[in-house]
Amino acid sequence: MDESRPFHRILLFGVQHVLVMAATPISAVFLMSATLGLDDGLTVDLLSAAFVLSGAGSLIQSLGPWRFGPRLPFVMLPGGAPLILFLAIAEQHGLPTAGGAVILTALFCFVVLPVFSRLLAFFPALVIGTMIVIVGVNLVKVGAVLVTGQPGSPGFADPGNLGLGMATIGFTVVFYLLFTGVLRQLAVMLGLLAGTALAAATGAIHARSLTDGQLVTLPHLMPFGAPEFNLLAALPLMLYSLASMAEATGQTVINAEAVGRTIDKRTDVPKTIRGDALTSLFGGFFGLPLMVTSGENIGIVRVTGVRSRFVTAVAGVVLVAVGLLAPVTHAISVIPSPVVGGTAMIVFGVITVLGVQMLGRSDLDRHTSTFVVAVALALGLLPILVPGVYGGFPPNVRILLESGVAVGACVAAVLNILFHHVRPGLAARLTRTRTESDR
Repeated sequence: MDESRPFHRILLFGVQHVLVMAATPISAVFLMSATLGLDDGLTVDLLSAAFVLSGAGSLIQSLGPWRFGPRLPFVMLPGGAPLILFLAIAEQHGLPTAGGAVILTALFCFVVLPVFSRLLAFFPALVIGTMIVIVGVNLVKVGAVLVTGQPGSPGFADPGNLGLGMATIGFTVVFYLLFTGVLRQLAVMLGLLAGTALAAATGAIHARSLTDGQLVTLPHLMPFGAPEFNLLAALPLMLYSLASMAEATGQTVINAEAVGRTIDKRTDVPKTIRGDALTSLFGGFFGLPLMVTSGENIGIVRVTGVRSRFVTAVAGVVLVAVGLLAPVTHAISVIPSPVVGGTAMIVFGVITVLGVQMLGRSDLDRHTSTFVVAVALALGLLPILVPGVYGGFPPNVRILLESGVAVGACVAAVLNILFHHVRPGLAARLTRTRTESDR
């Protein structure tokens, strides 16, 4: 994990991480632009900022300066659920307030982190494994939607898009089956490139005009004007940040397992959260939603076997370069969503398997452990499998209930405490009382 190779030796592996996760900042910015009616110039500016901040965050998490970053192979990107909350705040209170909400939430994470770190003792492998399974299933769904489109939307489940997604998966499988050594380690990237080539050959690539001929584009500070701070407007995002911190806990543990490193959750997990919060703090000043550690690269590490954190550090350098070089940003943005989705489904499926493996080491032969996992999975997967199930609840309550990861983690943690801490303690106390009375 700490092995450093010459830049040119690890550049391809870093590019592989970038290609797999590049669709997320691109789609996030395009969604912001379409929802809020932003002009092309502001869209380009936000796209540049998204790549630059993703790269800076990846460097922080991978290299771990001071107490920021766990020195694990992490890549950062704009979060999915926080993006939806950002858009809701922007539509209700304006873009300056949405930017201020991100800044307030990042500061909130720093404030509550000391308390949160003391609660990590109640997040054993049983709880974290359950959470990782829910995260993996949710991410597979996200990847699948990139292939099929949203249900009910025009062109949903278009056979051409499905064919591209399935072909990309097939290419990746073939490369992984036939190749060995470095080429096998690059199977994910090669599958993505082969899927893109197929899309180009079938006319499925539609170039977008996002640049005006400039070679370099620099993100602008406070693109929406000076941030406005409204605690009430920022409350939903602050509440969600607690779920994000729990998710960062699971990702740190599973990433450490993927690279074979033993960590101390009480010291290393806070470093991940500090890295998220610091990157989000800067991101808020550049008009971006909360930045979070990416689950995609954990799957890539497991599939390829390349564990070096310097690979994701190089990926961070590449992301910064992509954000600053307008032609490169434009070239990456035209990769069709079905191709990215097909690649993502494989990587996200690996994350789900990692969660299952962790549960396999959690003494599921105990009936109480099986019961805890069963209830947590049922409630955690409910909002993922049945979208809108909590639509009748108040908005602030719905924000937490609709986060399957938060619900699953909380239910697993509470039931684990009740069955494995409170109940044995009460039984021991009752036994001691009876023994003393018999005497």
